Amino acid sequence: MPGGNDATDMRTDEQLLRAHLAGDPHAFADLINRHVDYLWSVALRTSNNPEDAADALQDALFAAHRTAQDFRSDAKLTSWLHRIVVNACLDRIRRNKVRKTVPLPEWDVLPIADTADDIAAVDLSVSIGRALHVLPAGQRAAIVAVDIEGYSVAEAATILGVAEGTIKSRCARGRLKLAQVLGHLREH
Repeated sequence: MPGGNDATDMRTDEQLLRAHLAGDPHAFADLINRHVDYLWSVALRTSNNPEDAADALQDALFAAHRTAQDFRSDAKLTSWLHRIVVNACLDRIRRNKVRKTVPLPEWDVLPIADTADDIAAVDLSVSIGRALHVLPAGQRAAIVAVDIEGYSVAEAATILGVAEGTIKSRCARGRLKLAQVLGHLREH
């Protein structure tokens, strides 16, 4: 899904959104292309797997296109898009829980890596990525927003549409669970 490139359009995000609303047929695509790599990473970290992330990102982009007129300029446009992507991921996770499925077995596939990569860092990254999926969706979304994306608690609360106290408690519970799941890494 990644692969966006920052187009040569020099307009700001807000100018592109206003142009889209005024009928510019390319403005929305230019806006999304500017941020698609970031939005993909949010979807991938919030979802359970790449297929769900791709579907949720597509749902989110359709929703953003349909509701562009609802954007309030008191927030950053990237925060608005982040929230739409996270909500689409959480919706997909909820829908998937309702469906009865038989999971396919997981195979460990060695990642193809550049020989300059630090294997320990790659292993840690894979371990953390897998551990994130142990968390309930709300805790995972809070951890991704605060600890991975670097949003403040207040910003994460706004993006996820919950109270700051909820973000704090979800992060605390999520970090505790991650510490338990990743405890084996201390032995190395």
